[in-house]
Amino acid sequence: MNENIAKRYALLAKKVIKGLESRQMSGYYAADKEEALRIALSLIPEGSTVTMGGAMSAHEIGLPAALAEGNYNFIDRDKMEDKRAAMLAAYDADFFLASANAMTEDGVIINIDGNANRVSAIAQGPKKVVFIVGMNKVCSDLDGAMKRARNVASPTNAQRFGLSTPCAKTG
Repeated sequence: MNENIAKRYALLAKKVIKGLESRQMSGYYAADKEEALRIALSLIPEGSTVTMGGAMSAHEIGLPAALAEGNYNFIDRDKMEDKRAAMLAAYDADFFLASANAMTEDGVIINIDGNANRVSAIAQGPKKVVFIVGMNKVCSDLDGAMKRARNVASPTNAQRFGLSTPCAKTG
């Protein structure tokens, strides 16, 4: 990563973390995916039951693989035949891993779901939620974050899931 972008992200992260703290959440900044993986694993005690939505950010840092190989009860919805059972398992897990479609600089998290499995699990289920959010998802304000969620994340996810929605067709 470009040195100047890295400096910008580190400074921006301080602002995001302060915003998260104002909403009774903790935030951490990782300069690279290896550090992000170390931080995420430090938040999840061994022996914990962990599940997740389709958080590509978690996959990008290698978190699902580390959980599957480690001393965790990792419920991998991608490897379960009964997808409904996998989604329901999120409600009783110790930890739910998620990402965000977008986040504002002051710590507002934006998620739009096609079937609400991630949003409902975040709101109602597991004892703890760990968000893995790349700095590329941070927007200056709520309007920008909503635009990113609708115009970048939603079409990308619709295409990834092979959906035949207007945004999947037009991008």
